[in-house]
Amino acid sequence: MRLLIVGNGGREHALLHVLSRDAPEAERWITIGNGGTTRLATSLPIAPDDCSALAEWADAQAIDLAIVGPEAPLAHGIRDHFARRGVPVFAPSAAAARIESSKAYAKALMQRAGVPGAAFERFTDLAAAQSFIRAHGAPIVIKASGLAAGKGVIVCDTVDEAINAARAMLAERAFGAAGDEIVIEEFLEGEELSVFALTDGEHALLMPASQDHKRIGEGDTGPNTGGMGAYTPVSVATPSLMERVEHDVFLPTLAALRDDDAAFRGLLYAGLMLTADGPRVIEFNARFGDPETQALLPMLRSSLLDPLLAVARGGSLAGATLDWVPGAALTTVLAADGYPGAPRMGDGIRIPPRLEARAGIRVFHAGTALDGNRLVTAGGRVLAVTAVAPTLAEAAARSREAASLIEFTGKYFRADIGWRELARVEPAAH
Repeated sequence: MRLLIVGNGGREHALLHVLSRDAPEAERWITIGNGGTTRLATSLPIAPDDCSALAEWADAQAIDLAIVGPEAPLAHGIRDHFARRGVPVFAPSAAAARIESSKAYAKALMQRAGVPGAAFERFTDLAAAQSFIRAHGAPIVIKASGLAAGKGVIVCDTVDEAINAARAMLAERAFGAAGDEIVIEEFLEGEELSVFALTDGEHALLMPASQDHKRIGEGDTGPNTGGMGAYTPVSVATPSLMERVEHDVFLPTLAALRDDDAAFRGLLYAGLMLTADGPRVIEFNARFGDPETQALLPMLRSSLLDPLLAVARGGSLAGATLDWVPGAALTTVLAADGYPGAPRMGDGIRIPPRLEARAGIRVFHAGTALDGNRLVTAGGRVLAVTAVAPTLAEAAARSREAASLIEFTGKYFRADIGWRELARVEPAAH
């Protein structure tokens, strides 16, 4: 078995970890890689979004399965490049990936399919957008329609904030081409939920719900980031709620994509808001989420490789199941000073040598690199520390303790990941 992981962050490290368990004898490569992936895969010096070069290399190397982590290669059509060469790849086509690469497309698709979401309008003209904001009022949400590395969504508490956000995107091009069109949405109140589903384009194999923490500050304050931590399971995601999500969100969305001649084969991620009226979609992603993947995959007892291969080879997931270990997992992200703006890089990292020997602890590398034999910071989100334990409170305590033992200049992490769930399940302790 010859495997290729496209991407080089914490999500890809987590994928490598579980795939090395599923196929220990496999030869594994990863695009560029980071300071933690070298033990699990050979670094391939081709950029993750160089789709043509990767497809050519994978064909020449007789790769049995490629798994794509980040969104940019999906938007650039990596599946289409690989398919033309007959290389199995777990990733949706560029047409299907529009559900993430164009928020405007996703909103129109949801509207057509009857999938519950926020009311919205689309704009390319700043004056029209500002007039709409003044008429609608605040709070309100301004989104860059294109890909903006998880930072193109601004929740605005005042009209002035919203007008400034629209100006930054449409006039000042703060997010480049991603903000040439914006989506303005109603503000939804409730609790957020992330739900992943492996899909063959027709069937949806849902994973347990998780919850991401987007804001930089404790108590969910400050600007949005790519995610400061996550946990699973989430008690409000009852079996009846998950069944509703499958039938009201995933299945009609997959049907609408098939109607668009864009059948979705891969990992479809629904970001939901649990409102008083039920679950409503905030956004779709066309790939494994980060950092939710780092919390979910250590809980997976059954093979991940088998369903990924089935989807990549054009097979069906009808009747397939996933088996999960009991308990809970919690991931704490360690960020560099300056994140999510201009992060400080190049600082030495010290991870205690026996840290991962502790029960249930996994340290997934994201923004790290090797400078000779020295591990250094090389991105905004540096590491993700996951703990698996019988209860969420134990997982939280172990993750935070491990996070506190890792050292690098300017290290920052939120010590309150999972705070809502902990208040629900152990109210006396909070």
